[in-house]
Amino acid sequence: MKKFDIPIHYKSSIISRIKELRKIQDPRKKDFTPTHLDFGPVNFIIARHFGFCYGVENAIEIAYKTIEENPGKRIFLISEMIHNPGVNEDLKSHGINFIMDTEGNKYIELDEITKDDIVLTPAFGTTIELENIFRDKGIEIEKYDTTCPFVEKVWNRANSIGKNDYTVIIHGKHKHEETRATFSHTVQNTHSVIVRDLEETKLLGKIILGEIEKEEFYKIFGGKYSQSFDVDKHLSRVGVVNQTTMLASETQEIADHLKDVMTKKFGSDKVDEHFADTRDTLCYATNDNQRATYGLMEEEADFAIVVGGYNSSNTSHIVELLESKFNTYFISSSDKILSSELISHFDIHSKKEIESKDFIPQNDKVKIVLTSGASCPDSMIDAVLNKFLSYFESVKRLDEVIEE
Repeated sequence: MKKFDIPIHYKSSIISRIKELRKIQDPRKKDFTPTHLDFGPVNFIIARHFGFCYGVENAIEIAYKTIEENPGKRIFLISEMIHNPGVNEDLKSHGINFIMDTEGNKYIELDEITKDDIVLTPAFGTTIELENIFRDKGIEIEKYDTTCPFVEKVWNRANSIGKNDYTVIIHGKHKHEETRATFSHTVQNTHSVIVRDLEETKLLGKIILGEIEKEEFYKIFGGKYSQSFDVDKHLSRVGVVNQTTMLASETQEIADHLKDVMTKKFGSDKVDEHFADTRDTLCYATNDNQRATYGLMEEEADFAIVVGGYNSSNTSHIVELLESKFNTYFISSSDKILSSELISHFDIHSKKEIESKDFIPQNDKVKIVLTSGASCPDSMIDAVLNKFLSYFESVKRLDEVIEE
């Protein structure tokens, strides 16, 4: 796989060594068991896969090269490059301006941007409508496009089934910029509906089967369907794609449910005419990270730490999985570990940051699960690991631990 030139401060002295050792031992990524780092009084159980993925490193490399090669020019990012506050603040400190937030609320009016400016497309991609606005201004939007190739793969899959007259069901968060971009690209060729989860999919299935009045579709899925959507016509042939950071298991459940609905309505002998089996469109990194998270859940530990941006979809899903077994603390950086007795962390249910006291148990050996999302630099995991080590006495040296 291509190696990217990313700033040195995103790289790691600890985690990078562990990843390299695991890569040598398991080049084909068949082993999803975690790495144990036994420092004596504290044992870290570290996920097999986590941190910057291909798409993130590609986006960061393009962004910093753009800054370096265009001194004196105004450089804009359509929205957050990735969902990591540290990375986005670093880009701002280098002079990059953000046009809007992740939900499309503008910081800068588009009229203020001219043909002499540079506009970067984030790793999540952007909508056709925005691309056309910038092209009309004479801006080379394609030249500075950091859209992840795995997001583009979803667009291609949606385009393929759309051309065969299937409506595309997008499993995603309808306000997420990647889902908005996928929806925009999809509706160029066919109709589309966004479903958030299996529960919404079940409602859609009842509408298809006539168990819920079709007029209810427009209320339940308000703002989530394409223009001129006709329930009778456009829900007779469907296929599923997803936002690349959703839970793979849930996407499969959604696809299976809709296939069952189509089988019930049209018969098993005709289901292939009404359901396009697109397979999962989850990106490889999200898939690897989720499988590595299931590997963590086979372990016993006192608590789990997940590091990443609070608006990161793939990180939130890792938290969701881990908290079914461990006391799980979702933090954006090591700064959130306020002391050995107090941690400030994000609650994915209330969407608020809260504080927890006495989170480190008074055990002879403390076991900590440690992982992150795909937009978290390895250097942040180093910082978290070192912060915890500072709370324990007589810890082993790192070289000794890695040698073991």
